[in-house]
Amino acid sequence: MSFAEFGGPDVLQLVDAEEPHAGPGRIRIAVRAAGVNPVDWRVREGQVLGAHPVELPSGVGLDAAGVVDEVGEGVTGVEVGDRVFGEGADTYADFAVLGAWARMPEGLTFEEAAGYPSVVETALRVMREVGVRPGQTLLVSGASGGVGSAVLQIARERGVTVIGTAGAANQEYLRDLGAVATTYGEGWVERVRRLGEVHAALDLAGSGVIRELVELTGSPERVVSIADLGAPEFGVRFSGVAGSVPAALAEAVDLISRGKLHIPVEKSYSLAEAASAHIDSQAGHTRGRRVLVI
Repeated sequence: MSFAEFGGPDVLQLVDAEEPHAGPGRIRIAVRAAGVNPVDWRVREGQVLGAHPVELPSGVGLDAAGVVDEVGEGVTGVEVGDRVFGEGADTYADFAVLGAWARMPEGLTFEEAAGYPSVVETALRVMREVGVRPGQTLLVSGASGGVGSAVLQIARERGVTVIGTAGAANQEYLRDLGAVATTYGEGWVERVRRLGEVHAALDLAGSGVIRELVELTGSPERVVSIADLGAPEFGVRFSGVAGSVPAALAEAVDLISRGKLHIPVEKSYSLAEAASAHIDSQAGHTRGRRVLVI
């Protein structure tokens, strides 16, 4: 799957491309499933994301799960035939090269595994950047998507209380993940105030709430956004540069294996349905993850 110009979902084209190969320090996998992330459609639209410079024509996708079929020079600890999940480039494809990977935990399907890499890395990163500590309360705006689902569970494991906002249909889902749930929309700030003091906040949906999050926390330094490119206008950090993906994958494997992290797959699509997956992802209201099955 690739695009030759920036634009809407219709610029995505299923094309025959030359197979990539695993260079030094990389592996190649036969892709079984690829994660659909908001960064995918943001890059496709041509949004300026410093961590993701794009040369056209460009492939699509960062996350994938599959079977190792090439091991690059200098790589140890993984063999052809291993089931892995991780992050690379152009993962909406039959074959993809990964720069970070881990063996899939027992019992995880390829579809499920493809939904974790970038999501867990992002969740760990923004929690670190916002500086929330055990015993404090974290407000998460747009809490029911992939990153929100991970934040809620990791926060619970770390002794952080979470207030999560989401649509009415996802209130029970947030509560099941350990959050104090409330709806967004008119009056949401007062509803949050009634739930108690907020020490830090994350904007995961980009729904124009930065000013209110600063108001609720008392300082722009206590707010981090991954979805609103205008956040710096309010003194709020926009977090778009990944940290250590191998470390995040290792923590994901640990949490999943101990039953402390589970992100459901809300919907699966075929590779030919990538445009539909982008439309649905951009519409929001996701519960968990969306993935492509290759």
